[in-house]
Amino acid sequence: MMNTIYLNTHFKSEANINDWPNDFAIITAYATTGEYWSEQQNKTADSALEGELKEHFNWVKRITGYSPQSGHSEPGWAVNSDWSQACDIGVQFKQDAIYYVSNNILTVSYCDERRKEVYVGKFLERLTHCGG
Repeated sequence: MMNTIYLNTHFKSEANINDWPNDFAIITAYATTGEYWSEQQNKTADSALEGELKEHFNWVKRITGYSPQSGHSEPGWAVNSDWSQACDIGVQFKQDAIYYVSNNILTVSYCDERRKEVYVGKFLERLTHCGG
């Protein structure tokens, strides 16, 4: 069963992104749900993820997932990878789950052997532009 926290996530972007690909993943490297890492551990993992993504993909944008209910937020990366690659990268960076968008349909999937896309909603309805 998918954690309901994942199903209620919304996203915000500081930059005005006008070139969303039809298919992309949203991946974070911060402490996975239920774990605590120091701010430095989170930032180190995020920086390593950014480097890994920029080495292998040509469209990488900062995006932050957040809970409208609790206010908790976590910076991550939107990247033009396919779903399977995104799950593999999630495992590499100790993530429980990743988001995937295809033609504006937002899904979430566990990264491990429970991989399966679960419908969340329309991506653009959950996106807020907040700056730049």
